[in-house]
Amino acid sequence: MKIALAQINPTVGDFAGNTKKILEYAVRAEELGARLAVFPELAVCGYPPADFLEKDVFVARAGEAVAEIAAWTAGAGRPAILCGTVMPATSPVGKQVRNVAVLLSEGRVSFVQQKMLLPFYDVFDEQRYFEPAAQQTLTCVGGEPLAITVCEDAWNDKGFWPRPMYKVDPVEALMGQWETLPKELAGRQRIILNISASPYWQGKPQVRQRMLAALAQRHGAYVVMVNQVGGNDSLVFDGSSLAIRPDGELVARGASFAEDLVVFDTECDVAGTQGDESVPADAVVDEVGATWQALVLGTRDYVTKCGFKKVLVGLSGGIDSALVAAIAVEALGAENVLGVGMPSEYSSLGSIEDARRLAKNLGIRFELLPIHDVFAQYQSVLKPLFAGTPFGLAEENLQSRIRGTLLMALSNKFGALVLTTGNKSEMSVGYCTLYGDMVGALAVIGDVMKTKVYALSRYVNQRREVIPWETMEKAPSAELRPEQRDTDSLPPYEVLDPILEAYVERYCSAEQIAAEQGVDVELVRSVLKLVEQSEYKRQQAAPVLKVTRKSFGMGRRFPIAVKVQV
Repeated sequence: MKIALAQINPTVGDFAGNTKKILEYAVRAEELGARLAVFPELAVCGYPPADFLEKDVFVARAGEAVAEIAAWTAGAGRPAILCGTVMPATSPVGKQVRNVAVLLSEGRVSFVQQKMLLPFYDVFDEQRYFEPAAQQTLTCVGGEPLAITVCEDAWNDKGFWPRPMYKVDPVEALMGQWETLPKELAGRQRIILNISASPYWQGKPQVRQRMLAALAQRHGAYVVMVNQVGGNDSLVFDGSSLAIRPDGELVARGASFAEDLVVFDTECDVAGTQGDESVPADAVVDEVGATWQALVLGTRDYVTKCGFKKVLVGLSGGIDSALVAAIAVEALGAENVLGVGMPSEYSSLGSIEDARRLAKNLGIRFELLPIHDVFAQYQSVLKPLFAGTPFGLAEENLQSRIRGTLLMALSNKFGALVLTTGNKSEMSVGYCTLYGDMVGALAVIGDVMKTKVYALSRYVNQRREVIPWETMEKAPSAELRPEQRDTDSLPPYEVLDPILEAYVERYCSAEQIAAEQGVDVELVRSVLKLVEQSEYKRQQAAPVLKVTRKSFGMGRRFPIAVKVQV
């Protein structure tokens, strides 16, 4: 059976645009001779739609879009379409909508498979909205029996996971039904189709492939998974759609972090793209390269799907803002990125020059707005109240807040979004200023530890010097007081980041971290205390592009007002 893996980038709520894209890819699949074109989970409405699912008009528009797509399949010789959408629930009690895969053929909805396993962990909140399926059934396309699953329904193989999340396994149940098929169908090659909206995190594509390969081997079936691609708010979807043989071998893969159409034939294990040229499965890119692609895609889609074209980046001459600017240029083009330097009396001449060189290397416009006089005016106004107190945190943060105000003024005037430049290490311990360097629409590297910032910067500089080497080699500093260094307040990042990774991403205790990393437990506790004290800042931060298993935002939920012993 010739199946087209149609890996598309839908936008939440853009029914006209999503429908157009689905039909365009269906036409390409038809030209390549596919009998079935498979699209991602909730491709019709975009994933995740969140509380839009509670609006009747949203669900109704999804139904209208499905009818339009189904009508296309009425044409002679056209392939069937399998795609994800939302439908009203059938039960008079419980949730009002269903997450479904609809099979469209001969101008109508010929089959509906409802999602059974609704994830309710990390960034997922599907039990809030959807009615779970009570059961699932096999169906046929052109005489070929198919087991259709929706994302999580294929993620509960007890043979792969040491502790399955759910008591039922929809794939196992579907494979059990295979034995009850008429003899002429039961003897056909087993095919499991999975439509997904599976977000990216570092290492996820490899885990996904191993899991699906184990599924294929266990059931002696071809496994075809079509995954959404693109950025929607904090989430980035990598695509990387797969076709796997019953022996677990990969025979087709969609591109990573880009839309793609791959046609796969179960009769001869041949994969092809437009023009039907035989192509090998893509090699999985390394972790640093994949993270770079995820951040670029996430930034591009966040800005453009929000209706903007241009962005602003405050350039301090430091490595964080340099990396964010490089990502922005790759995502949006140099002509759409404005770098703004805002030196104070504590900014070194080297940092100003590094910011200029970065802007030149990137080909972006650079403007200098010194804040010396503004800072002096603020200090003058505050002098009666600050009298008799030493220069300290208030004055340091005041400089950051002046910069934030200037960036937002430029944003309002020129219709450009501000990208924040704080990294995950800083956000973890609160080494950031509310209404200052935290000002902005998107925290591009808010899920990237400082040590990974350096790794990504080296990746950027592989072909030529983009980020000045001086920027990469100098000691990190906020430059808010004379001779300031990050290590004045924090352990070296080589020590700090592993502690933070263990606590923030893996929820290890202070004792576990100290033993695991061979560091003093009191040092660990001092770091963890900073993490807990900074929750109020993180909950006011810009959305963070998720690239690790556990990022700040909707996938990590902690109260603010707590008393925790670390």
